[in-house]
Parts: sequence; structure tokens; C-alpha cells
Amino acid sequence: MENKKQFAVCISAEREMLITPRKIYQVLADKSAERSDYIRVIDDEGEDYLYPKKYFVLVPVSRDIENALLEAA
Repeated sequence: MENKKQFAVCISAEREMLITPRKIYQVLADKSAERSDYIRVIDDEGEDYLYPKKYFVLVPVSRDIENALLEAA
């Protein structure tokens, strides 16, 4: 069975960051980043990058919503 993807909504961002408040981002697993209070997301340029965890809230999504978000990316 395929692992369910994780998503987070951006709640804050600095001006120079490539993330947008109120936008949903796919989260990539990164144990090292988590230990440092960071989160790895696919940003607005389509690249995975580390951002402070405090800028995001993880959101549970159904399989249908997960598929729709991945198709829209």
C-alpha cells in the first residue's frame, strides 16, 4: 500500500521566501529537518526546500483531496 502524502497550509512567510500564506504545500519527510524545527515542502517554484515549521500547520486530507492536490501541482 502506498504511503499517504502529507500536506500543510502556510500561515506566515517572510518576504523573500518562495511560499505564500494560505496556500497548501506538499510536505516531504525529512527527519533531520524535523529535529531542527524545520519542514521540507515543495515551494512555489516546484523545488523542495526547508522552511521553519512555525510557518505551517499540517492538515489531514482524504485520499480524494490528496489526489486532487497532486494533480493540480
